[in-house]
Amino acid sequence: MGFTRAELESFRDAEVPDLLPGHGTPLRLLFVGINPGLWTAATATHFAHPGNRFYPALLRGGVVERRIDPAAGMSDADRDHLRARGIGITNVVRRATAKASDLTPEELRAGGVELAALVRRAHPAVVAIAGITAYRTAFGLPRATPGRQPAPFEGAELWVVPNPSGLNAHETVDSLALAYAAPARAAGLL
Repeated sequence: MGFTRAELESFRDAEVPDLLPGHGTPLRLLFVGINPGLWTAATATHFAHPGNRFYPALLRGGVVERRIDPAAGMSDADRDHLRARGIGITNVVRRATAKASDLTPEELRAGGVELAALVRRAHPAVVAIAGITAYRTAFGLPRATPGRQPAPFEGAELWVVPNPSGLNAHETVDSLALAYAAPARAAGLL
């Protein structure tokens, strides 16, 4: 599946619904992206761009037990696999942009407030935010470092992990797999 630039641009400012386990399945690990990209909005699937290393890293790290290829949109079976494992996915900012750098600091801060409300409602055991720069801005913590954070976030253990975007060139699937396995282990998934 491919999109023309014009088709992708038509998804600017669209929102992608959160992926959360249903009633009866505890939310063990909530992954949080910065915001949806245009490809993600076009497919209504988090981290869907073909160059994104999120799902390959989850597989390599043992966080998921099967290959997930969301580039054309995630299958119901893939969504069910994530939900059954207690994995959820959301974003700091809901609106889709071509690049995360298109977001304003005000949007990131407002998104941080919304994320805190979601965490209070959904009660994940662990939250893993993918992107240190966005995390620092959203929560007013300019000196925050990656990894496990010293204070809980609305009752959840909080981790900041690398952004899986292909634009984050110094990360590899292997380094992302290690980074994502740590909060998964804390959540009891490994």
